[in-house]
Amino acid sequence: MTKPVNSARGIAADVTAGRTSAVETAEAALARIEAAKALNAVVTIDPARTLADAARVDDRLCAGETMSLAGVPIVVKDNIWASGWRVTQGSRLFADFVAPQDAVAIERLRKAGAVIVGIGATSEFACKGVTTSQLYGPTRHPLDPALTPGGSSGGPAAAVAAGLVPLAIGTDAGGSSRRPPAHVGVAGFKPSYGAIPYGPGFAEPFFGLSVIAPIASDVADIALAFEAMAGADPRDPDSALFARQAEDIDGMRMAFSPRLGLDVAVDDIVANALASTVDRLSAAGLRITRRDPVWPTGATEDAIMPLQHAGLAALYGDAFRKEPTIFDPDVAKQIERGLSWSGAEVAGALVASAAIANAFAAFLTDVDLLLTPTVPCVAWSLTQLGPDMIGGKPASPRGHAVFTPFVNHARLPAISIPCGTDPRGLPFGLQIIARRGQDRTLLGAAHRIEAMLQAC
Repeated sequence: MTKPVNSARGIAADVTAGRTSAVETAEAALARIEAAKALNAVVTIDPARTLADAARVDDRLCAGETMSLAGVPIVVKDNIWASGWRVTQGSRLFADFVAPQDAVAIERLRKAGAVIVGIGATSEFACKGVTTSQLYGPTRHPLDPALTPGGSSGGPAAAVAAGLVPLAIGTDAGGSSRRPPAHVGVAGFKPSYGAIPYGPGFAEPFFGLSVIAPIASDVADIALAFEAMAGADPRDPDSALFARQAEDIDGMRMAFSPRLGLDVAVDDIVANALASTVDRLSAAGLRITRRDPVWPTGATEDAIMPLQHAGLAALYGDAFRKEPTIFDPDVAKQIERGLSWSGAEVAGALVASAAIANAFAAFLTDVDLLLTPTVPCVAWSLTQLGPDMIGGKPASPRGHAVFTPFVNHARLPAISIPCGTDPRGLPFGLQIIARRGQDRTLLGAAHRIEAMLQAC
């Protein structure tokens, strides 16, 4: 797995100082993307547009402008609007759609000097835990082309892990920008709901859950991107201003929950590595206790999944009735299921979602940070929705996704950082969760924990 020539902050420093130009940096990124076409991480490029954007960054620097991401090449997930780019949601319904304007987050990244070099692959409507679509085919794991990087932000995560770009922008409604980074060995951050404005863009099937999520090789680059994108905007009524918080983790109360208080399977290699990681952090001086959240009766992903199915049915049910074969078969099953849910059943899923959020809030009243696995297993065959076995037990198609969705329903910030590999060298991650609005505290803590793990 080739690492980027430089970090996002290093590239920005070099471009700002004139040691290289935004155009030269963009040309190098485009060359790396071309050389890695078999990975299928970047599904759309537009070199003329990219180089014109890069030239404008160089002109702005010559005019004396200061930009935190000057010349940094980025990949944007194929469900986020970027003006003038083909953005399809991985769906044949939108095969020819060109975004009419930027999402606020992309507008802010451009203002900070970032240069879009390509659009990263997603599963259709970002609704699968693997990254494949009828429009583009499968995205492959950078360490083993027979494996999936997970989903739905598999393209952006693979692009960073393969060294094509130092920074990518995904979305996360149930773990889509934490699990793929964990599987490929990079960092992925799900901000608090509302911390980064969402849209303008496509109608969202994950009502009140999905967030814009930066992916990078390390926490410092993620924090740089977050600062460029964060803050309220009147175009998104759910966006909010969050006060700056202290970033010092000394004295913080931390809990480690090896299974998030759920009756779920975890591979031994992941469980043992996470326990060892927590022991090392405790030995380095962090205050970590073993403690599990207490969930309401019946709190499972199955209880909240009707919200995803009903959201898809509301948006695409009519198109499905007219031409069901235009959809990914796995997504078509979700739409069909959504059409069958009653109003009471969907309302029941909303009740379950609220109960999960309340339980998480109660747990975090006297705990500052919660540490859990990001994923219970390493990457699996790209021909399957999930691994056959996890922890020595038969696994459901969503068995790999158990540790991330509740965080979205509680609208909390969470980050995944690398914390180990299996004997084949396949990575997995440590998830760190904080209270809603404590994004900067979380990023500061993750940066320190990242440094501690690298030093051990």
